[in-house]
Amino acid sequence: MTIEETFVTVSARRMGELMDRLERAVAKLTPEQVWMRASENENAVGNLVLHLTGNVRQWILSGLGGAEDRRVRDAEFEARGGEDVRELMVRLRAVVQEAQRVIGGMKAEELMGRVVIQKTDVTKMEAVMHVLEHFSGHAFQVFFAAKMFTSGDLGFYAHLRSK
Repeated sequence: MTIEETFVTVSARRMGELMDRLERAVAKLTPEQVWMRASENENAVGNLVLHLTGNVRQWILSGLGGAEDRRVRDAEFEARGGEDVRELMVRLRAVVQEAQRVIGGMKAEELMGRVVIQKTDVTKMEAVMHVLEHFSGHAFQVFFAAKMFTSGDLGFYAHLRSK
């Protein structure tokens, strides 16, 4: 495999791995915990899920895949509950799966092509890297919250433990 092919393959796979872990973490939380905030300056787990859905849709599905950009970013942070947690995760999973198809289908010569997303001129490779970094950062916020709320291990690395 070329470096470019490896980049798109690993990027698409990593999106799926992070999504799997995010689902596991959110599944451990009650609906109240998903929407809980210690202050108005914080985002609830539910807001982070809405935000990731919007970000991946805007940057990958719209920016790289050509879908209509219908994101209302402020609404992702203004939500205060009321949405079914399972439905939030189903929507995020669908967006991530479509993003995996878009990323995985990119050809080497496309990666250096330029796009403007959120008023930012980037290469398509930079757009993928941005989404992976952004998704990872917020996913780890959710993991931290899940550990705090449940006082439990999320089990991501259970296979590495000594017996």
